[in-house]
Amino acid sequence: MKKMRLLLASLLVGAFAFQACEDMDDNAVPVNDFIWKGLNLYYLWQADVPDLSDSRFANQGELNSYLETFSRPEDLFESLLYQRGVVDRWSVIVPDFNVLENALQGVVKSNGVEFGLVYTDDTQTAIFGYVRYIMPDSDASTKDIQRGDIFYAVNDTPLTVSNYQSLLGADSYTLNLATYNDGTITPNGTTVSLTKTQYAENPVNTVQVVQQGSHRIGYFMYNGFFSNYDADLNAAFAQLASQNVTDLVLDLRYNSGGSVRTATYLGSMITGQYNGQLFAKQQWNAKLQAYYEGNNPEALENHFTNQLSGGQSINSLNMSKVYILTTQSTASASELVINCLKPYIDVVVIGDTTTGKNVGSVTLYDSPDFSKDNRDGSHRYAMQPIVLKTINADGFGDYSAGITPEIELQEDFGNMGVLGDPNEPLFAAAIGDITGNGRHGLSPAKKHKKFRDSKNMQRFGTEMYVDKMPEGSLDLVKIVQ
Repeated sequence: MKKMRLLLASLLVGAFAFQACEDMDDNAVPVNDFIWKGLNLYYLWQADVPDLSDSRFANQGELNSYLETFSRPEDLFESLLYQRGVVDRWSVIVPDFNVLENALQGVVKSNGVEFGLVYTDDTQTAIFGYVRYIMPDSDASTKDIQRGDIFYAVNDTPLTVSNYQSLLGADSYTLNLATYNDGTITPNGTTVSLTKTQYAENPVNTVQVVQQGSHRIGYFMYNGFFSNYDADLNAAFAQLASQNVTDLVLDLRYNSGGSVRTATYLGSMITGQYNGQLFAKQQWNAKLQAYYEGNNPEALENHFTNQLSGGQSINSLNMSKVYILTTQSTASASELVINCLKPYIDVVVIGDTTTGKNVGSVTLYDSPDFSKDNRDGSHRYAMQPIVLKTINADGFGDYSAGITPEIELQEDFGNMGVLGDPNEPLFAAAIGDITGNGRHGLSPAKKHKKFRDSKNMQRFGTEMYVDKMPEGSLDLVKIVQ
């Protein structure tokens, strides 16, 4: 045991040897100290950031001197990220972990309008918005606004790439609506005033069954992998199973991600015949990977399962084929489901190329083991850094350019259709492939380049995260400290 501890200490944490010096104060710069040590241990690209090197500082005093040069924790955090905005586009730090925890469960300030923003033309300066869906029991649900509506301005100010954040980020504003005709935006004089409140979105949006000849086609729109709603997700599949569906269309076009565990549940509900087999495998930075593989390799694996964490039996459909609807907003945990089902069943992707986020994060708190327990009471800072990459059972996970659909079909802003309606273009394309009638539909004549959407405008809107560190992580922290 002693030799193992010495080996691990040498292999993993040469930089932490100085922590044992009793004459040094590792709380001299408390928040900054937490940021550096958390990233040094867990950050996926730790080896690529010179200032996070295990040999960067000889002792705690040198580390303190370095940390004191940063007046704001956010500045230190940003300086330690690898190719910010190019490679690492997602790591975040927040001054209040309560905000982070809520956001990861879909609790944000919202007026209930989920929208997309696209460039008006090739100059890529002006933009317009289109309504994707209206969330129930929200302010927007009481107003005259619906899926497919187009807006070109806020408070009579036309939207641009420079002002959209300030205009749409306000708690209250008025949308100026327009008509859309083959790419031409024409103001129609209609306005809708909206106010944001704290809102918790249930990601289980639409569940229904459509009879098409001999096919009983289940349609399920799911908008976020929020673990607080795992029971609702399971209930949705109970509803589909009770109606003996023969085919499944899973609509993830606006689903930007969430919990890896919930994604594993969804994969298990779609199938059911692969209980216990490998669904996804996590790859952490080199030193953590070496530790986990040497001590608890199963901690890196997510397996198909037949029950939720609370012990409830999972409702499975035993599908051998699934149709998944996507857009460029389909991200992270949604892409994980697509990629990790492919080694087992036929996955037909219909829509647009996905975002291409194959990495995930975890919440780190300022505590002795970076968990939520025994947090430092002097502040509420928490980090959500990228810490892992996921691969499927075939070892594949390189889809950073997005997952390309088998049937390419972009949404038509002049014909958005009704979600779940057999005539809605993307759903109709799936039905056409299922029934063999060849009705795949056509992408709109005028294509607009995507700019942003209401979810990725949020700081944590496209997260794929593990709910906690792999088993054995706490033992690792104890060893390095």
